[in-house]
Amino acid sequence: MKKFNLFIFLVSSIISYSCESKRIEKKEKIKIQIEKKNIKKNKILSEDPKVILNEKNVINFFYEFNKQNNYNKVKISTSFGEIIIRLFDETPYHKSNFIYLSKLGYFNNTFFHRVVPNFIIQGGNSDNRVTSVKRRLIGKYLLPVDAKNNIKHNRGIVSMPSSDINNPYKLASPYEFFIVQKKNGAHHLNGNYTPFGRVIKGMNVVDKINSQPIDSREAPINNIKMSVEIIE
Repeated sequence: MKKFNLFIFLVSSIISYSCESKRIEKKEKIKIQIEKKNIKKNKILSEDPKVILNEKNVINFFYEFNKQNNYNKVKISTSFGEIIIRLFDETPYHKSNFIYLSKLGYFNNTFFHRVVPNFIIQGGNSDNRVTSVKRRLIGKYLLPVDAKNNIKHNRGIVSMPSSDINNPYKLASPYEFFIVQKKNGAHHLNGNYTPFGRVIKGMNVVDKINSQPIDSREAPINNIKMSVEIIE
């Protein structure tokens, strides 16, 4: 009799646990649906992406985009001041990529998330979930290195880092960028990364950001938010 009661207890416990798991799972699904609706309602991008970019369509897309969006200046706003960047016509795909992401509002509320003293500041990422959602909405793609333009990594140059994935060809990570802060430039980067712009105003702001305290991962102790807009 005792064994039978124990069996009944175990079966009841299993059924109860299964029902509770289903309730939790259902609750999580509802939570995700509500979150998706909120993201759509709040319009986390300034405008809807034209297409979802990928490795197959990205070059053709930016080739056509460049014909109709030939801007060449952007402004990065931070709590330390403004940085004005002139984009290079010599690197049309990387230039178009930066303009496109700026038009979509991708960079708004991302951070200068990496600071290497007397070397570079790097931006375009954050630990906010919204940033990863933005990336999924825009697409997953990389850009080839354009080293034929012979532009050197002098102080003030804006360049594109390579992806963290297994990447022997150093394909560029399109959602991030770095600005060379080093006084004499960073010429060991020449040929491996693509310079696509230059700071024409606000290097004092770059210097201020570069002087901020960082942790062991080269991340600023205090978040340095940015917003980016096209000005010309």
